[in-house]
Amino acid sequence: GRPRRASPRGPTRRARVPAPLPRVGPAPPGAPPAPAGHPGAPAQPALRQRGRVPRPDRRPFRATRLLPPRLRRPRRAGMVAEYGALQYGRPFVFWFGPRPRLVVSGPEVAKAVLTDSTGTFRKGSGSNVNPLSRQLLGEGLVALTGEKWAHHRRVISPAFNMERIKGWIPEISAITSSMLDKWEVQGETRAEFEIDSPEEFHTLSADVIFCIAFGSSYEEGKRIFQLQDEQVQLALLAMRTFYFPGFRFVPTKKKQRRHSLNKEIRNSLRRLIEINRKKCEDSKNLLGLMLSASKTDKEFKMGIEEIIDECKTFYFAGKETTANLLTWATLLLALYKEWQHKARAEVLQVCGKNKHPNAETLSSLKIVNMVLKETLRLYPPALFVNRTFTRDVKLGKLDIPAGTQLNMPIIEMHHDVNIWGANAEEFDPSRFADGKSYHLGAYFPFGIGPAICVGQNRTMVEAKLALAMVLRGFAFDVSPSYVHAPMMAMTLQPQYGAQVLVHKI
Repeated sequence: GRPRRASPRGPTRRARVPAPLPRVGPAPPGAPPAPAGHPGAPAQPALRQRGRVPRPDRRPFRATRLLPPRLRRPRRAGMVAEYGALQYGRPFVFWFGPRPRLVVSGPEVAKAVLTDSTGTFRKGSGSNVNPLSRQLLGEGLVALTGEKWAHHRRVISPAFNMERIKGWIPEISAITSSMLDKWEVQGETRAEFEIDSPEEFHTLSADVIFCIAFGSSYEEGKRIFQLQDEQVQLALLAMRTFYFPGFRFVPTKKKQRRHSLNKEIRNSLRRLIEINRKKCEDSKNLLGLMLSASKTDKEFKMGIEEIIDECKTFYFAGKETTANLLTWATLLLALYKEWQHKARAEVLQVCGKNKHPNAETLSSLKIVNMVLKETLRLYPPALFVNRTFTRDVKLGKLDIPAGTQLNMPIIEMHHDVNIWGANAEEFDPSRFADGKSYHLGAYFPFGIGPAICVGQNRTMVEAKLALAMVLRGFAFDVSPSYVHAPMMAMTLQPQYGAQVLVHKI
């Protein structure tokens, strides 16, 4: 391994240096031909003439990611599957345990699959999820399918309409101000100081989530987030481990820890719900909406265990999505200074130096919105979306049997030069200037169709507000201690943190 540059905040850490990234695309003039099976090698027409779907050989799949070339030290990360479209064409097949997984991409296919209303493509992978990792989200909206998913969606959706989200802006602004006050204190003694942006923004997002869900502070639910962080690590370990049916019944130490974590989280949430029940029933937060709906309308009734599952989902998914968006946006603006200057100038012009953004001024922050959209293009929260065929389907020239899993790599489509141009791997927010939009199936960081992320508007409003307030008071550069290593855990995040140098302006 090669030692990582020392951080002023602690001892030197060592990072494993993977093999160089493979060449993608045509070889430069004079370069030797790519070996067979290597990205950039000629296609294998004989394989397709026989009517077979291209697939990898039996060697273990490795993960390759597409990265903006200007980002420093690109490295491999433990992601789900190598983007075989670069090597095998579209579509191609790989085996996910005992089941075949068909990988397809392209705007038309993505739109047709994700907006399907006939039930041909079932959301998620259902029973194929490792049972050892199911406790993380429980039976919440992300994990549910079918009628139960539709029922929960109807109950929860009103909590995330834009008018309700606008009502949360003062609370989000106050919580962001509290974070920036701490930065101000650090700036009083040092002209420049280092922060680890994931740590800062995860705390910010967790505080906002708890306020929105319960009308309480982060400190009240801090223990729940700590337990969930440990639960995430155990879930990741389970997903990366070959699962033998029945193994969940073996009383291992990790299994016992998973059980105790889940029990403590659920008991903590149950106590908080009971404590806040009377206060929440008439409030505008998520818990209040679920409680009042259950009390007044039998159609929207949800049991206490269902409410607990939705709170777990909201805490995890809501916190991770917003925190990672702010982390990557801050890092990209630290690298692309011209866009940092443009965004700051817009914030100062629209909001002024001392006035907090409100719903009206937020809608006027066009450049900040462009920055966030481009960040989501380069670093979407999820790298792929899965569906399962519920019946036999003919897809082009292919006959797909029911039960086949369908995988659509979001990040591959978000970096497709045929859609985004030759500079597809560059950070260029001007792609979204003047409200420019793209094919519905070409850009979908939050998904599209009936299963589109219910909290996407909340994420964008919170991120826009927080980023605007940060830009107004602080400038930032990439720290020398930063190592670029995007990693797919539950979401796409920096493996070693994202250290930036901050100074007050």
